[in-house]
Amino acid sequence: MSSIAVNTVPWAAGLSYGLLALPLAFVAMPLYMALPSHYAQNFAVPLGLLGLALLLARLADALCDPWIGRWVDQVLMRSRKRVLQGCLAASLVLVVSLYGLFFPWSESGPGLWWSFGVSLSLTYWSWSWLSITHQAWATRLGSGDGLQARWVSWREGLALMGVMLASTLSAWAGWGMLVVLCAVALLAGLWGLARTPLSVLQPPAAQPTSAAAPVSPWRSPAFRQLMAVFILNGMASAIPATLVLFFIRDRLQAPLWEPVFLGSYFASAALSMPWWVRQVGRRGLLSCWRVGMLMSVAAFAWTLGLQAGDHWAFLGICVASGAALGADLVVPAAALARVIQTQFPQGHQEGQSFGWWNFASKLNLALAAGVALPALQWWGYVPGSSQATSSITLSLAYGLLPCVLKLMAWALLIFFQRRALGSVLTLERPST
Repeated sequence: MSSIAVNTVPWAAGLSYGLLALPLAFVAMPLYMALPSHYAQNFAVPLGLLGLALLLARLADALCDPWIGRWVDQVLMRSRKRVLQGCLAASLVLVVSLYGLFFPWSESGPGLWWSFGVSLSLTYWSWSWLSITHQAWATRLGSGDGLQARWVSWREGLALMGVMLASTLSAWAGWGMLVVLCAVALLAGLWGLARTPLSVLQPPAAQPTSAAAPVSPWRSPAFRQLMAVFILNGMASAIPATLVLFFIRDRLQAPLWEPVFLGSYFASAALSMPWWVRQVGRRGLLSCWRVGMLMSVAAFAWTLGLQAGDHWAFLGICVASGAALGADLVVPAAALARVIQTQFPQGHQEGQSFGWWNFASKLNLALAAGVALPALQWWGYVPGSSQATSSITLSLAYGLLPCVLKLMAWALLIFFQRRALGSVLTLERPST
């Protein structure tokens, strides 16, 4: 079989599979980036209290993801019809709860917190079901570094398109229109998923067992090592994602530039993804990930020198760091799919593995909100303040800390490349 046949994903198939990622990104962008600023500015919620509430809610959500992953595995072993029915139910809950999150039934007092807690929990859980199902689906669409990178690139590319649309429309059309468009896009995504093939496996009891196959993903050293790097690298991304709107408004004093900054960042990431996919086929997953980490640090470190009015300089940083983001979007998920395929050849661990993967992502975001926001308040930062001390504190938290964490992840990846992770993710040469 030729390498083209092995490593090519037809555009129609890639679009059908990846389309669901667009509405999920519609939700993720306001949920993780805009929500802290929205409640701080529109409902006057103190940063310390808001950070604690987000920490608790996100930790509870993250702890549910491995269990959701197990349920997804059970559904994936039954039928495509059951999978799609579950996704449709989760989509309905997601739309209703998202609306309640940005338009709470009470705008003050205990009613605000009850509305916030219930809406946020339902939004998290329904989003998790859809996201884990979507991620697990791709592992049954073929093996190989290059092929998995292509499926992931379709998913993440359309997710970036969703983020760009959400960041633009939220500023110009408002949150109500965003929820309506999200509902329409979810229906389109489910239609695309229904057109995508799915290999339905038999329950484990019906298959011969293998003594070498781990019962849990955590039994695999390669899985543990990949998760360690992913968590550290993810923390480096979660902190600036939590603080970016504060940085734009208070450090750069450029609130009108928010759609431009966010749009250029995600557009640059989307445009860079085909290049990263090609590099994965030539150099391998881990090599590309290391290069992306160093590119990110080289670009993002310049934020430390920015002052009010440095709009164009920050725009250049957004473009450069967005190009580096392409590696973070393509490589880690493709690496996890390869670990699942090589360590768990009988299947049945896709949902659990991606459940733990999402747990790690949400843990990073929970810690970023629960630690960074109260720490900023403790160090004297006040949203909307133009004082020099407050602005410098924000700049250090936004620019310096992520670079340090990213370099630590880079060093850890080099360390693990000589161990189990490196042996599993060796460059797979295309067959000829």
